[in-house]
Amino acid sequence: MKPHIGIHENHLAESAHILSKLLADEYLLYTKTRNAHWNIEGADFYNKHLFFEAQYNELDELIDSLAERIRTLGHYAPASLNQFLALTQLTEENRSGNDSAGHIKELLMDHESIIVSLRENIDHLATALKDLGTSDYATGLLETHEKMAWMLRAHLS
Repeated sequence: MKPHIGIHENHLAESAHILSKLLADEYLLYTKTRNAHWNIEGADFYNKHLFFEAQYNELDELIDSLAERIRTLGHYAPASLNQFLALTQLTEENRSGNDSAGHIKELLMDHESIIVSLRENIDHLATALKDLGTSDYATGLLETHEKMAWMLRAHLS
């Protein structure tokens, strides 16, 4: 049954599509953060191993919430690797080694890319699509990514 929540059906579809692309980005970032956790090497192994674990756990909760937001809008969330790779703006790993600086720089770039994308969509969701709930939700995601990026950036100083 379609939701009747005061938002035009076409706007709900566009909001869900924006969120689906974001979900794909989040899932790829989650996978890359898991990779960093599993494969980190170096003198700082243990600390970074735990740091990356905390980050992927936060992303895991975010992914579930995001998929549920898409379902709240009456659409199905993408849920296959093929769908995620087709929708994402991110790329799979680029770094050449398994040192912490390489992992951190790459993950930071991805967080910042998601932040820019969220900033570009927040006003569109609120004004053009009249979807204030999703706009507010996206603002919360923006704040989460800004904090996660800050945590990554702090390791590079």
